[in-house]
Amino acid sequence: MAKTNSGRFFEDYTVGDVIKHAVPRTVSGGERALYHALYPARHALYSSDEFAALVGLPRAPLDDLAAFHIVFGKTVPDVSLNAVANLGYGEGRWLLPVYEGDTLRSESEVIGVKQNSNGKSGVVYVRTRGLNQNDDVVMEYVRWVMVRKRDLAAAAPDTVIPELSKVIDPADLVILTGLDFSNYDFTLAGEPHRWGDYEIGETIDHVDGVTVEEAEHMLATRLWQNTAKVHFDTTARPDGTRLIYGGHVISMARALSFNGLANAQMIVGLNGGAHANPCLSGTTIRAWSEVLDKAETAAPGVGAIRLRLVAISGGEAFALKGEDGKYRPEVLLDLDYWALMPL
Repeated sequence: MAKTNSGRFFEDYTVGDVIKHAVPRTVSGGERALYHALYPARHALYSSDEFAALVGLPRAPLDDLAAFHIVFGKTVPDVSLNAVANLGYGEGRWLLPVYEGDTLRSESEVIGVKQNSNGKSGVVYVRTRGLNQNDDVVMEYVRWVMVRKRDLAAAAPDTVIPELSKVIDPADLVILTGLDFSNYDFTLAGEPHRWGDYEIGETIDHVDGVTVEEAEHMLATRLWQNTAKVHFDTTARPDGTRLIYGGHVISMARALSFNGLANAQMIVGLNGGAHANPCLSGTTIRAWSEVLDKAETAAPGVGAIRLRLVAISGGEAFALKGEDGKYRPEVLLDLDYWALMPL
């Protein structure tokens, strides 16, 4: 009897299956230190216990994307170990803060499958939940992945494509209990720009860039216990390169967005996202944002802002797609999210 795990292939997924992922992770202060070492992350709410207390939280929670990476990483051995590509995200919500000492685990439900026309792979849709030690759901999201088939002769399953909301209704965003931006300190946060200073349709060039190196992206991927072969094994891709983990690109772009969006403190909703083109070592990542929408919330002094975050490897800022409607080759990431900002 084989003791090793070669991962699931497309024909191993059935709509309705619930997968409980292995290896819970207890969060320590090390996660924050390493996250801030890997990315130029400077948002004050996640950097300072004192700033967090100023806005009504007991202490600084773990960065929202660091928590996402921990939850995501647990799913890889069961969902995307044999993936060709991680295609997109939707319906993501951050529901509870994650603090040092919390233990996170993940479970996923298969909500859709569709075999590709070439018969060699198919798309699997899963809804993943991250839970803490109290069985409280701290976040949830949907992602869809292209996965290889093990047996090309295996019959194609009935196609099920889930209906997903393109945008999370602002009323469905969860605001942390006690969050209050009435006494928000703009000087400590790093920029004076508040919710009312941003206009729908406005675009922001975040100016700075960071060149991705092999060592740091592999350190990050190991930190999140992501075991996808394409990130480590140079024989897993025909061109012999290691593919940069898409979450690494997301976090880098989010960190770069501080310059111009320092007060977009918390990500609370993920409307959609696509890894438009692969990112490889040596790529210099830059970022720009577009304000897509704004909404008030019931929390004192807190507004919600919907942002498009685009990571690019070159070319001009604000250029997204070509005349053919496809992403330009320099576009690495197109992410649509809700964040919280002081009014």
